[in-house]
Amino acid sequence: MLDRTVTTQEAVTATPDVPPTLGQRLRQARIAAGLTQSELAESRFSKQYVSQIERDRLRPSDETLRWLAERVGVDPQYLAKGVDTRERDRLESVVVRGEAAVEAHEYGEAITILAGISDGLPPDAAADLELRALLAESWARMYIGEMREALPLLARAREIVEAPSFSDVDRAEVLFRLGCCRYRMASVTTAMALFTQALELAEDSGIPCDRLRSRIFGWRSRCYRRQRDWEAAREDVERALELAEALDDRRATADAYFLGALVAERRGQWVAARKYAERAKVLYEEIEDRANTGKLLTTLGVLTFLLGKAEASIPLFKQAFGVALEVGSDADAAQAVSSLAQVHLRTGQVELAEQQASHALDLLAGRIDFIDEIGNAQLVLGRSLLEQGRLDEAEQKFKAAEASFEQLSSASHRAAAWTAQAELAVRRGDKETAIQLYERAVEALQDFRF
Repeated sequence: MLDRTVTTQEAVTATPDVPPTLGQRLRQARIAAGLTQSELAESRFSKQYVSQIERDRLRPSDETLRWLAERVGVDPQYLAKGVDTRERDRLESVVVRGEAAVEAHEYGEAITILAGISDGLPPDAAADLELRALLAESWARMYIGEMREALPLLARAREIVEAPSFSDVDRAEVLFRLGCCRYRMASVTTAMALFTQALELAEDSGIPCDRLRSRIFGWRSRCYRRQRDWEAAREDVERALELAEALDDRRATADAYFLGALVAERRGQWVAARKYAERAKVLYEEIEDRANTGKLLTTLGVLTFLLGKAEASIPLFKQAFGVALEVGSDADAAQAVSSLAQVHLRTGQVELAEQQASHALDLLAGRIDFIDEIGNAQLVLGRSLLEQGRLDEAEQKFKAAEASFEQLSSASHRAAAWTAQAELAVRRGDKETAIQLYERAVEALQDFRF
């Protein structure tokens, strides 16, 4: 019987397409084992009973399923789900490798590992592993700017978690990932609704999920920050930090401190923001997260500049740029060099600012998830051209910045573009246009700082 088990298992798993139903898989395995329906039924069942199962008119009990699997020489999981134990172990090892690559910010590697993992699997086969693979791959694609590719993966994940075998925490996780994608696509209102719905599901589930809740609070704070609701943003960051510290989760705690630094910076609390950023940097260094360490260096550079130490900020931006190149993140490199361009613009080195802003835009080409940084770089580039007397070129960049900021639905960002265009109008002697643009900027309650 052992020899036939191995032979039959190898025969059915070698078939390119796994039959989609239990009955069809049983029939395939029975034929591969060289048995008729009567021989399979033996004295335990009738031929008609086996026929009913193979035609998917009856579903056998777990005990009967195990007996049938032993008779035809396959793993019971193969009959039940279309994936035997060995194949499931193989799939799980692939998923674990993909998740580890995402955790290490090796997004291209994660996509290579996980892409198409569910191809050829029957419906509902290894659904838990498929869900994990979809979540990991979609996260990787989101971080390299492939939101259009990430969304269908999350749509499939959302279908999977509707099954009764999944919990409300699973559903909350999918909604959270969808919210992150929508936020990075500048759909802030949609993202806010998804984060709030995810939070409600998680909190009402009765299942411990504080790490997920911490992440949801953190990402929702970004939405509040974009909407300039600083108090709500601060409250969500505090909730995220409280949950992360209670879990003793250094990564989640670092993330919360990082967000706290961004909120404090936007509120003009630069000393407090620097303290938060320094705490986050220490934690990221402890867990050897080079990517986020580089991002923190850019943030510390901004805060150092805002605190009146322009020269001291430059090495921080250069370090951040180097780390971004080391980890292969063009987007992070662009943010560092764009910030450096702003420093050089404000210290009168306009030609250098032009070069750096142009470099940032090259690095961010096609990254719709960094439309705010694209707009900032366009604005810096336009101002550097304005200072060089290249008015027509400056006007083009200011209009491009306004168009970029329009996608953010951010009044403060658009106000920055209008202010720049007003300054251009003053240079041209068009006082009427300048006044109109300044008035629009004031009405938008400009709070754009850096």
